[in-house]
Amino acid sequence: MRHLKFLFASLLVSILAFSGSMAQAQSGTNTQTQKAQAKAAAKTNQKAEASKQNSNKAPVQPELAAHELQIADKVHVGNLPCELGAVVSMNADEKSPGYFNLQGKGYKYRMKPVATTTGAIRLEDEKAGAVWLQLANKSMLMDQKNGRRLADECAHPDQVAFANEMKLNPPPALIDVNTAPTSAPR
Repeated sequence: MRHLKFLFASLLVSILAFSGSMAQAQSGTNTQTQKAQAKAAAKTNQKAEASKQNSNKAPVQPELAAHELQIADKVHVGNLPCELGAVVSMNADEKSPGYFNLQGKGYKYRMKPVATTTGAIRLEDEKAGAVWLQLANKSMLMDQKNGRRLADECAHPDQVAFANEMKLNPPPALIDVNTAPTSAPR
């Protein structure tokens, strides 16, 4: 009987030890799984944080040449009223000298100066295909990809003053035709 009690006690201890080791093994697996999940979550958070920081930074723009910066100095900024009651907002980018943010109803562009042979001030957003032309008396925004004007007759107060001056004192015609008879000595 003693032997039977001893055998029963041994069996009971073995079962308890086995179930304890199984629980410990499951707990170890759960711990390892939890550690792996925590590590993956930390990496995901780091990537999200890095992405958020990168999105808060302005896009890195190449520095402009001296002649492009000279063009940028002549660009009219502010809210510019256009024809048909439209308004265009042109603002210089403080972080990227020479670049401008142009915004209107339904569009937003990142513009940079481009040299021209005509003397007109030209800004472009190459990706979007937008072109801003600033003349002495008006400005206009064109969508080159779709071949249409987005805003026309936009005018800064300086341009309005110039346009009024042109009405009072029109510039000479490009081709003057003298209709008065000339008498040439023979």
